[in-house]
Amino acid sequence: MNKFLQKHTSNLHGKTIAISGATGGLGQELCKLLAQNGAHVVLIDRNAKKQATLVEQLKTAFPTAEISTHIADMEDIVSVHKVAQELQKSPLHGLILNAGAYSIPRHKTAMGWDNVFQINCVSPLYLAKKLLPHLESCGGRVVAVGSIAHNYSKIDKSDVDFSTRKKASLVYGNAKRYLTYALLEMVQNGHPVVVAHPGISFTGITSHYPKLIFAIIKHPMKVIFPHPKKACLSIYYGLFCNVTPNTWIGPKIFDVWGLPKIKKLNTAKPAERQVICQTAQQIWQGCCDFLQDA
Repeated sequence: MNKFLQKHTSNLHGKTIAISGATGGLGQELCKLLAQNGAHVVLIDRNAKKQATLVEQLKTAFPTAEISTHIADMEDIVSVHKVAQELQKSPLHGLILNAGAYSIPRHKTAMGWDNVFQINCVSPLYLAKKLLPHLESCGGRVVAVGSIAHNYSKIDKSDVDFSTRKKASLVYGNAKRYLTYALLEMVQNGHPVVVAHPGISFTGITSHYPKLIFAIIKHPMKVIFPHPKKACLSIYYGLFCNVTPNTWIGPKIFDVWGLPKIKKLNTAKPAERQVICQTAQQIWQGCCDFLQDA
């Protein structure tokens, strides 16, 4: 890990990096890497108590680190919009879209979307599109956390957010599929956007199994799959590498193990990608209309 970081990354002194879902397993490890390497870290999270605890931990480990906080719930586009407005007031060199949710109680958000789709697709897309002009003016970029789960299913125009589906892997994968290919369209249009994925790691998002089953499998999972400290390298590397259209970053061995590698991504055909991009534009317009009326 250290050799990879020395070869492929650089010091972040003078750089401001915002990260959503900062208190999660991957989020915490990313924050440590950012603080360790001199970045001004901006934590975006919905849990104020966990956020305060993380700030204390980071300050203890890295006394000179500059840490800022914002509260935002990715289910609530109004709170997401307010954070975007605040981030536009000062230089911003990186936005890591890390917040996500997998198997959670399902309901419709105020915008009418399934909450899993809102958290994993709608709000990240809005943040990326809203902040891209500001990031570009600062020489910054968006790094979005993708997932191999995006290839679990194809999109369904009659059920965009998979609100009628019950299987968590399909619902989550569908949201990541929309997010991934909507962002890759931005790359094709010349914008500084990177999609990276951690593979499979033992984090809070993997603790959705029934308690008895989880108690049995959690220890083997810790042995078999990379620790979040290593899994987050792909996302962190996304702050530094240059990608081309139709590529993403992930572990080099079966998308699960090994150090980060830039790979081609062709899991959706052109016709499906076109639908995703059209839907992404409708999502953006829907967010703008909702915020105007809010």
